[in-house]
Amino acid sequence: MENEQKKNSHKGGRHPKIDPAVHRYSISLTAEENGRFLTLFESSGMNVMAHFITACIFQKGIKTVKIDKATMDYYILLTALFAQFRAIGVNYNQVVKIMYRNFSEKKAPVYLHKLVKQTMEFALLAQKIIQLTAEFEEKHLKK
Repeated sequence: MENEQKKNSHKGGRHPKIDPAVHRYSISLTAEENGRFLTLFESSGMNVMAHFITACIFQKGIKTVKIDKATMDYYILLTALFAQFRAIGVNYNQVVKIMYRNFSEKKAPVYLHKLVKQTMEFALLAQKIIQLTAEFEEKHLKK
């Protein structure tokens, strides 16, 4: 009975692993090889170097992630620009309502005509941005 109590008593700490990794190996790299190794490790996106080495040895798929800062900045600015386009569209409807409410029937169409001209220029600018974005994707992102 005392033996059963000793077996069931909790000693604390971690539960032992079923198959612990106890076999260790050591390798030596030159400065050039170490630089290449660290570059591959950083580009893989893995957090643990031992997992990366194991994946390399057993030729598991090593995932590399390459982030192009210029492309990221371009898309962030492009997203902000399209957000402004949407805001201008909302403001456009509000401006038309306010013009008809605050100006006489003769002045409102004149101002509305000026607004339409600006809107046409704005639409041409939007088409140019879309064209430049397509060219940028074709040259720099399709590799």
